[in-house]
Amino acid sequence: MQFEVWAPQAGQVGLRLNDSTRNMAPDPERAGWWYVEAPAADGDRYGFLLDTDRDTDAPDGQAPPVRPDPRGRRLPDGPDGLSAVVDFEALFPEVPAPAPRTSLQDAVLYELHIGTFTPEGTFDAAAARLPHLAALGVTHVELMPVCSFPGRHGWGYDGVAPWAVHEPYGGPAGLARFVEAAHGAGLGVVLDVVHNHLGPSGNHLPAFGPYFTDTHHTPWGAAVNLDAPGSDEVRAYLIGSALGWLRDYRIDGLRLDAVHALADGRALTFLEELAAAVDAFGVETARPLFLIAESDQCDPRTTTPRTAGGLGLTAQWNDDFHHALHCALTGESQGYYADFAGAPLGALAKTMTRAFFHDGTWSSFRGRTHGRPVDRRRTPAHRFLGYAQTHDQVGNRALGDRLAASLSPGLLACAATLALTGPFVPMLFMGEEWGAGTPWQYFTDHPDPALAEAVRTGRRREFAAHGWKAEEIPDPQDPATRERSCLDWAEPEAAAHARLLEWYRTLIALRRTLPDLRDPDLAAVRVACDEERRWVTFRRGDVRVAVNLSAEPVTIALGRNGVRVLASWEPLEHPGPDGRLHLAGESAAVLGP
Repeated sequence: MQFEVWAPQAGQVGLRLNDSTRNMAPDPERAGWWYVEAPAADGDRYGFLLDTDRDTDAPDGQAPPVRPDPRGRRLPDGPDGLSAVVDFEALFPEVPAPAPRTSLQDAVLYELHIGTFTPEGTFDAAAARLPHLAALGVTHVELMPVCSFPGRHGWGYDGVAPWAVHEPYGGPAGLARFVEAAHGAGLGVVLDVVHNHLGPSGNHLPAFGPYFTDTHHTPWGAAVNLDAPGSDEVRAYLIGSALGWLRDYRIDGLRLDAVHALADGRALTFLEELAAAVDAFGVETARPLFLIAESDQCDPRTTTPRTAGGLGLTAQWNDDFHHALHCALTGESQGYYADFAGAPLGALAKTMTRAFFHDGTWSSFRGRTHGRPVDRRRTPAHRFLGYAQTHDQVGNRALGDRLAASLSPGLLACAATLALTGPFVPMLFMGEEWGAGTPWQYFTDHPDPALAEAVRTGRRREFAAHGWKAEEIPDPQDPATRERSCLDWAEPEAAAHARLLEWYRTLIALRRTLPDLRDPDLAAVRVACDEERRWVTFRRGDVRVAVNLSAEPVTIALGRNGVRVLASWEPLEHPGPDGRLHLAGESAAVLGP
């Protein structure tokens, strides 16, 4: 087996494999690379010795550290332990379950955190719940990050080994079993990956080479090196990691965290290079792979094809739709919600027809104009994801409270209707489908006491600025914070939860069976709303959707179009010959020919 590593600053590199050490040789064809051949089997532990560590990280009289492989696929003892060899041919059956070929246009995604989807917090425990998702009707599971990070529990965005799988979740074998089970249940798997930063503890990359640069500064410190000297190799490192998830674990797509935070001044951006590589791999393997960006820039160029001057990503999250919907449902107006709170139904109507609310408009939250218009004639609706809740929008609240903590079942049903029958690719956040009563709070498990205290005090200081008392903010390091965030799988059986769950199933089935609800034509969407009476209706082809957010019943004139009720949250008569619909308070209905 060939072991290799990029360490351009080293004058000598050694391989520690099990109990033996071998000197590595410079690769004559690749500057900065070192390699050595050595017999190895699945599970063998190994790491690298760098002569540059002798004077920096090794105290007097002690041997320099043995560092894990930056491209290591398994870290059995965590980020500070040795890497382990992984035999990928042994992870999947000889004839694996075929991956679903559902396109993003026809998809319904389900965001899931392995560590809290079940109390056990493992891939295997999550796989046992996949029949629930198959019965729900979603097409893809979107896993929050599973890269290795210090400690056992966390959101996953402090990962420090972009090629390795978090061992407490089940490691590489556990992820492979999960993907195989998902494919066997007819579900695709999307993985959330983080390229804009690495976590603050357990990061060994700087010892190997210029993976970071002080050319740019980010909220996390030095930026990942995408445009300074050495950035060609750093880009190759991240693209290789991305392709590894798709190739070795048979994952069907990637969600790219906060791409607006990628500091990249090169003419050919990292995102373009990554998209081209994934597209080429998709063609090579005849698989419909896709990349979904999280971006707060409201920039349609993110998903514009590269041939038309864009970055060429498949789709992007649409937070503007979420913010407008959230304001319409809750009346909240703090922070970034202030931009949407003045006329939330009007803001919602704009996002449903033009994708972005901020398309060159003034943002009071930012103190400047923001965004760029979407060309509705050329941009299909499935370039955007629409949602009522996400891990960010729940977990970044002070108490991690879901919509179910403050809204009636009827308003939850209205939120589901707008997300699942609207023009964008719908995404749910785990437990939303039954109105989960459990919060989803910010939790960490940093082994470093100083870092743990810094996170704890920083979190409390952040919310103190908004009027919260320190003792009201859950301690991220308290194991109870994570335990409170685990889904309660007894809830879906309770009558109140079961009714909402059935409504989600009904809406997803309608989206699957009615082509008009998957029509990508944004310009064809027609929306009407009444801010004072709090109702909104929209038309997608021959399908009409009516939503009443008021507690009082309303009468809505749909016009003489012969539609009938296909589904409704509350009992509802078909519209009469005059086309007037009498809709109960906090209710929604889908109508068609």
